[in-house]
Amino acid sequence: MSSLNFTGKNVEEFTITGFDHLSHQKLLGFLIFITYFLVLLGSGTNICIIATDRRLHTPMYLLICNLAVVDIMFTTSTSTTMISVLLAEVKTISYYSCISSMYIYHLGDIEECLALSLMALDRTIAISTPLRYHSILTNPRLFLLITATWLIGLGVMGVVAAQADSLPYCQPIIRYVFCDYPAMVRAACVNPEPYWMLPTILGLWLIGAQLTFILLSYVNLIYTVLRLPNNESRVQVFNTCICHIIVVSCYYVPKLVSVLLTRIGVRLNLTERNALLIIATLLPSLINPIVYCLKTKEIRKRLVQILSRKRTAVMK
Repeated sequence: MSSLNFTGKNVEEFTITGFDHLSHQKLLGFLIFITYFLVLLGSGTNICIIATDRRLHTPMYLLICNLAVVDIMFTTSTSTTMISVLLAEVKTISYYSCISSMYIYHLGDIEECLALSLMALDRTIAISTPLRYHSILTNPRLFLLITATWLIGLGVMGVVAAQADSLPYCQPIIRYVFCDYPAMVRAACVNPEPYWMLPTILGLWLIGAQLTFILLSYVNLIYTVLRLPNNESRVQVFNTCICHIIVVSCYYVPKLVSVLLTRIGVRLNLTERNALLIIATLLPSLINPIVYCLKTKEIRKRLVQILSRKRTAVMK
């Protein structure tokens, strides 16, 4: 066996076994399906409202629209696989579908992080230099920044996917609940340790550098808020930032919990790892559109107008 030259072509499909030990698979599949439907509904609503209302073609709302696109991509990359396994009972996925799902999943993860950083930058400029905000962060400049984040993500994931595709696979088993880089490395016939360097660097960049930037932007915002002349202005600024704080917390808290548990030596079993992975994937994408629909005045107002018109039309 050692003389055989295994490549990814030796495995035509993988079998997803991460749910095999669960007794209520249909119930979990139904919950994931409902969550996925709500993500599509909420994010799709935000995209449609912002795209069709020219008054909302401003940096803040364009960033919300970008985040909604990322949420749909991020959730779709995993939910379709899990729903297929749990509800349709199709546990196999082709090799190239698995690679593609892994690529889109991690691309969505990177873009989610970078989108939150851009939103932190937007709020920092808006609150620290309100008089110059519209001259500093124009729509063309914002489009360049958003395009840059996507190019960075596509380039980084090209390297990750190439490394995963070069691995020698000789066991067609994915022990987790969908295809991601760690699952594919563990399915390969190699010592996985050398292949953790790349995700470690990405993790330090995403959790370390990007989260540090966001926290520093909050420090600057707090300093700015404390200098405001009255409490009414402070409350207004806080209400402006609360949406971003909730969204950032939903994205980073599951990741930080996983990192901290690993650092203090807590060993999670496969079920616990999969549960944390599902929460980290679905929770941010579910919360984001709900938060921005309920807490953003213009989106909420526009949504109420649309629903009122449809109700009037039905009554007529």
